[in-house]
Amino acid sequence: MATILVATSLPAQQGQLPAGYPPGLYDESKVPQYTLPDPLVMLNGEKVRDVRTWRGKRRPEILKLFETQVYGRTLIGKPKEMSWRVTSEDQHAMHDSAVTKIVRILFLGREDGPKMDLSITLPSRSPAPVPVFLVPGWMSDLPAVVQRGYGVANFSPWSVEPDNKDSAYAHGIRRYFAAEGQVEPKPDEWGTIGAWAWAASRAMDYLMADPDIDPHKICIMGLSRFGKTAMWAGAQDERFAAVFSCESGTGGATIVRRGFGETVRAINGQFPHWFDGNFKTYNDRVQDLPVDWHMLVALMAPRPVYIATAERDYWGDPYGAFLAAKSAEPVFELFGKRGLGLDTMPPVETPAGITIGYHMRKGGHGLNSYDWACFLDFADRQLGIGKRRE
Repeated sequence: MATILVATSLPAQQGQLPAGYPPGLYDESKVPQYTLPDPLVMLNGEKVRDVRTWRGKRRPEILKLFETQVYGRTLIGKPKEMSWRVTSEDQHAMHDSAVTKIVRILFLGREDGPKMDLSITLPSRSPAPVPVFLVPGWMSDLPAVVQRGYGVANFSPWSVEPDNKDSAYAHGIRRYFAAEGQVEPKPDEWGTIGAWAWAASRAMDYLMADPDIDPHKICIMGLSRFGKTAMWAGAQDERFAAVFSCESGTGGATIVRRGFGETVRAINGQFPHWFDGNFKTYNDRVQDLPVDWHMLVALMAPRPVYIATAERDYWGDPYGAFLAAKSAEPVFELFGKRGLGLDTMPPVETPAGITIGYHMRKGGHGLNSYDWACFLDFADRQLGIGKRRE
């Protein structure tokens, strides 16, 4: 792939890091040379030149590589027994500006089985079904999102599977679909991020059926580990109209071959339950990985995708996320879409992009009102929400 020039200040070097920051590579001048796999070249060397070949051959090939080598194969889709019911509702929430309800999703159709509660907040008195952000895990600025005309559906990933390397499999959703007597996943079977992404698709099953929600304008947004979840859910489930990744870092939306900040070895060591067993075999040979995360971004095409980073989130490699976005552009162009639309990393707090959005805000790891303002502006443009309000 072509070299991408940098016209902004490079990420901080190790000496500028806050006290107590995890050890790692934070000096841009020491990033090793690497070659990214071309998203438009098949494993057999065939060049992808049209949308038909992308959809029919290359996209399934890349998706399978992520399934078998990174996140693990998701072993089931929507269970035939799955059902849901509304357990509570408030027509006058948030000072009469919103309607809220809790929907209990019974994955196996029974109360004594695995389940999760989906908390839904919608603007009051909307003249038409509303666009919605599905948010697994951490959420902020709910009133501001609703004021902009969007609904929010939020669920607790921890209720689906605990975020614990010792108990995730034994006490999570995956065990319900394991073989009899199986006590751990096979090397190519889904990890905890795969389980959380599966739950997001089950939430999507409900949202698509709710008459108050526009089924064509349901987005997914996640922060940090749930940004990884949002990206993997969006790659697998093309019903999501747009995908928003907030500081998802390694395993989410940044180039892992750079070795900048959190490495593959570091994430697999601290969170061995997140990914499949095969991903651990790349701890010390990341250059052999048949994918990198520009290819995950590319799997969203032609749908809009937004990648948010933070200036002092060195562990998450903001520049590597920009490179992932930039390097996914050729796939979007195959569909006649413009990706980022720029060749150099934009200055801090200068949101950029067209079908692929990107920003790096001030501050450290987290989700705040600036992020949401950028997400909502991007969604307005890409989903035609502003036109609907006119």
